[in-house]
Amino acid sequence: MQALTIQQVAQQTGLSVHTLRYYERNGLLEPVDRASSGHRRYSAEDIARIEFLTRLRATGMPIRQMQEFAQLFRQQPEAIRDRRKLLEAHEQQVQAHIQELQRNLEAIQWKIGYYKGLEARQQADATYSYSEINERQECLAAGRAFMLECAPQQGEADVEVEPQPEEASPSIAAIASDR
Repeated sequence: MQALTIQQVAQQTGLSVHTLRYYERNGLLEPVDRASSGHRRYSAEDIARIEFLTRLRATGMPIRQMQEFAQLFRQQPEAIRDRRKLLEAHEQQVQAHIQELQRNLEAIQWKIGYYKGLEARQQADATYSYSEINERQECLAAGRAFMLECAPQQGEADVEVEPQPEEASPSIAAIASDR
């Protein structure tokens, strides 16, 4: 791969030119090779490091920890264990954040479902025709006897009715007949 200019790297990585210079100035990147004109020339290896730094930053790693990682990276073989430990600690933080985000997402999804249910009920209530509304009002106004006739039609079976004296126990029937 041919070396890229800072503008090309900014476009490829989505970072600003200012951020790329900041990363180099603050030790996150080793000094980038320069052309005879003094312009930075980024290699494929530089871009791979930038992309990894971008991932660390996107997952919430503070700049100071990124600097520590970059310093450990420059120590090569001696610091492999320390780099791994630093990344494992960050991984735990990212996993905890993912779990928190998942709980938040579930709460949002529950609330969306709740609102969909409310909307469906509103829509169902709004779709009653005038004749259905009138029928319902007539059923309510006519009292229990009419309600028993309308209930199966309205899907309201199992309406509780007071027992009539002939159906009641003998002692209740006797009391009722004394009236």
